[in-house]
Amino acid sequence: MASFTYQAVTTDGRMMKGTLEASSREQADQMLTDMQLTVHSLEEAKVRRPVSRIGRSEMLLFNQQLASLTKAHIPLEKGLRQLGRDVESRSVRRLISELTDDLEAGTKIEEAFEKRKGLLPPLYSQIIKAGIQTGRLSEMLTSLNRHMEISSQTRRIVFEAVSYPLVVLAFAVVIITVIFHFLVPSFETIFSEMGEYLPMLTRLFLTISHNIFAFWVGVGVVVVGLVVLVAALSRFSAGRRFREAICMRIPVLGALYRRSLLSRLADAMALLVGAGCDMPTSLRLAAGATGSEILKAQCHAVAGSLEQGTSIAEAGQLCTTIPPLFLYSIQLGYQRNELQDNLYTLSDMYSQQTRTYQAVLQGMLLPVMLILVGGFLAMAITAMFLPMVSMFTAMQSS
Repeated sequence: MASFTYQAVTTDGRMMKGTLEASSREQADQMLTDMQLTVHSLEEAKVRRPVSRIGRSEMLLFNQQLASLTKAHIPLEKGLRQLGRDVESRSVRRLISELTDDLEAGTKIEEAFEKRKGLLPPLYSQIIKAGIQTGRLSEMLTSLNRHMEISSQTRRIVFEAVSYPLVVLAFAVVIITVIFHFLVPSFETIFSEMGEYLPMLTRLFLTISHNIFAFWVGVGVVVVGLVVLVAALSRFSAGRRFREAICMRIPVLGALYRRSLLSRLADAMALLVGAGCDMPTSLRLAAGATGSEILKAQCHAVAGSLEQGTSIAEAGQLCTTIPPLFLYSIQLGYQRNELQDNLYTLSDMYSQQTRTYQAVLQGMLLPVMLILVGGFLAMAITAMFLPMVSMFTAMQSS
């Protein structure tokens, strides 16, 4: 099958262009004729190199601009075409060009984004679909942008807190490697005279000194293996749930991640409720917009129970991610006809808690990393001097 680009006129005189797949030019021409289109041009499409995945900062800017276009009620195909001319990133420019081509060919916007879901954040096309179904696309994109900024800020905090200790650790690795490779073996003869009195820690580091390069290769293999494992887990839903479960158990970072999800869930539910969606539908669509597999599964279970007539407080008893306060506030808002206001209040509350945990994380990571690096260096120094201290002690006692 080959791809063909075409320009044609509809029966009502409207010009349209797009692409289609056919085995030959004649078949493509016949397909357009069967669609009651008058063909002006038909050419085999040039094969484009695949677009690379959009970076976080580029995605943040693109999503913000897309939200502005929808808020201003500018036709997306025209707005995106103009936007593509001002974008500096080649990958984003090509993505916008392909999206615009699909929209001008009559493809629905959610379908156009779904075709390129591998280039965009997980569930981005579902967020687009939820926004279109409820008529709140601009609000959904703005909400997503706010939470993407929180996520980017958290990553920046972690990077800034870890970068300095990692530089120190890198220098420590170089120094320790030099010491173990050149200096420790020269003391091995002296240490060996102590025989069984040689401390266990020193024996361990002497063994490492004989295999120092293999030791660091092993450390590197473990680190690379962990990175590959995380990347592999991200490719399927069960793996993402497993990764999320581990993340939620990490002190401070897990609490920060959970509250960020709850803020996004409450914000999305408020938009959906305001658009007239019922509670089960709001739960399902809002959970999909969070990008969390665990939250999505639990909200789908709660939504199913609600459809069977169970109250939200009872339906949420087995939900481990959503706290009882969240469910009670929803139930109270529903009874008082203040559900949307309560959801916005919950979103603001959890957003504030997220920022608080970000500050805690920022203040905690640097000391923890320095303590770990210092502890490693202290062990190496202790292993080097402990036999000498033992020898001097034995000499003084004799």
